[in-house]
Amino acid sequence: MKSLTIVLAAMLALTAGSASARGCLKGAAVGGVAGHFAHHHAVLGAAVGCAVGHHMAHKHDQQARAAAQAAAHQQPRR
Repeated sequence: MKSLTIVLAAMLALTAGSASARGCLKGAAVGGVAGHFAHHHAVLGAAVGCAVGHHMAHKHDQQARAAAQAAAHQQPRR
């Protein structure tokens, strides 16, 4: 099980480039702590937390872009 966790963490590290790491650090920290308290699975928790954090950051960016577009379309034109 430990070798599987190491392989998964390595694959996650290779696929997450520096440009797409937004949300990963916070998610990994929270997931690592949660995983540690859940039967000492800190590495697995960090990997899952990174994926969830990245997903949530991407979702937040999409919502911000949609709000900016809506605001731009509501401005009166001269």
